[in-house]
Amino acid sequence: MSDLRANDSFLDRIGIPSHLVWGYVGVLIFMMGDGLELAWISPYLVDQGLTVQQTALLTTSYGVTIAIAAWFSGVLVEAIGPRKTMLMGIAFYVVGHVLFVGLAIPDLNFGLMIPTYALRGFGYPLFAYAFLVWITYRTPQHQLGKAVGWFWFVFTGGLSVLGAFYSSWSIQAFGHIPTLWSAIVWVLIGGFFAIVVNRDKFEIVEKAGVEKTSKTKELLNGITILKREPKVAIAGIVRVINQSSQYAFPLFLPLYLGDHGIDTTVWLNIWGTIFISNIVFNLIFGYLGDKIGWRNTVTWFGAVGCGVFTLMLFYTPQIFTGNVVLVAIVGMLWGACIAGFVPLSALTPSLVGDGDKGAAMSILNLGAGLCVFVGPGLVALFYDLVDTQGLIWILAGLYFVAAILTRFLKLPEEEKQSTEVKEAV
Repeated sequence: MSDLRANDSFLDRIGIPSHLVWGYVGVLIFMMGDGLELAWISPYLVDQGLTVQQTALLTTSYGVTIAIAAWFSGVLVEAIGPRKTMLMGIAFYVVGHVLFVGLAIPDLNFGLMIPTYALRGFGYPLFAYAFLVWITYRTPQHQLGKAVGWFWFVFTGGLSVLGAFYSSWSIQAFGHIPTLWSAIVWVLIGGFFAIVVNRDKFEIVEKAGVEKTSKTKELLNGITILKREPKVAIAGIVRVINQSSQYAFPLFLPLYLGDHGIDTTVWLNIWGTIFISNIVFNLIFGYLGDKIGWRNTVTWFGAVGCGVFTLMLFYTPQIFTGNVVLVAIVGMLWGACIAGFVPLSALTPSLVGDGDKGAAMSILNLGAGLCVFVGPGLVALFYDLVDTQGLIWILAGLYFVAAILTRFLKLPEEEKQSTEVKEAV
């Protein structure tokens, strides 16, 4: 795509590709429907008679299918196109949700809850991450950091903010089950905007001199790219580290803060504030990445920043016991630095040629899915051995490792410049 900066519209100037704007609107509404129950489904089911262990297993099964669908999303876009991939996501969600809410929940049939909730988990990665791949193909490189920043803004804004606010109103007005049924309406509205109202055309650029590949080969490309392009594997590891602490903290940090004068209800308010900070900085770091470099932004603001503020989330309550304001500020800074990894979604597909962008994004999306397991897994493995302090240092250490790994993610033109400098010397 040519660089037409002089003719950019207002949307283009603020970082949203104008030809894809309805897709962004669709993702926001879809994710609002998809995520409206996340904050309350587990305690609701426990109140109905399930055990905490059963709800944890239910969430884990959901996470398994999220990771699988996230991995396949990129290569499916290259194999069948983004619209068909997104339609698959809607179909998985609607079928799984109808079975989960209509058949499994009324009788508390746990044996049916597991497969139906898991089936539903295929939905949002195939829908939302397919659109993210669409963005990476159809956005000029000078705008790509801002474009993916806006994607994560609408993704998180729908999933973690609008969904929660809508539920808090709808449960009071209509009850839990009607609120769950209403999710289908929002998902279908979001799909309509992203697939039908969004008229952008998507065409895969075939690799020069290579015959059109089969659908199977396109899917296998999501594995073989790891051998052909080791930097994509590194990017996938960095993406796993990115949000591991986000899924680890809720399991042990509220207990630690409770011992230092901050009770659970206050922590929940802090946690909500953290993600308001996060969605704002999704945009800021998208812009900054385009200015100072995607790799620099991920290294210093994302990885190093998260490492520092992860440690401060442990030591601040010790030094300033019960000081909610200071802990909230540190938490917001940590949430902002989580967004520092946003340019990774622009950097990773730019490491490879056009024919491999979908496969590269599949690995990155797999990393996004694996965060759900790695964070809780670290808690399960190490908490009893090293307690809160040790676990905090493990998580911070992973961020510092991510900073080192990110320095290897040089764009092809940067590699060329480095080689030319070495040859000149």
